[in-house]
Amino acid sequence: QNEIRTMKTLLLGILGATLLCSCGTMGPIGVVYSDVNKPQMATSASGIRTGQSESKSYCGLVALGDSSVETAKKNGGIKTVSAVDTKVYSILGIYNKYTTTVSGN
Repeated sequence: QNEIRTMKTLLLGILGATLLCSCGTMGPIGVVYSDVNKPQMATSASGIRTGQSESKSYCGLVALGDSSVETAKKNGGIKTVSAVDTKVYSILGIYNKYTTTVSGN
C-alpha cells in the first residue's frame, strides 16, 4: 500500500515538474517532446545567406545563450533581413533549445 502511494506521489511530482519546466518556451510545446518550426517574418527580398543563433534552458532553472535576430545576422554576415524563422525543441521540458534562423544579404 505504501509503495503504491509513493509511486503515485512520485509520478505526480514528475508530471508537475515537467509542466512547470515547459512554461519557459514560447509557442506550441508538447509536454513530452516538441520539435516545432515557426515562421516569424518574411519580406519580398531574396536572401542567399543564413545565420543562426540559439539559447537553451535546463528545466527552467538555468538559461544560457543568445537567440536574438541581431546575433543570427552577425553569425551569417547579413545586413538586410529577408526572413526570420524560429525552432523550438524540447524533451520533457527538461531540455529546451530555441533557435533563430535569419536569411538575407
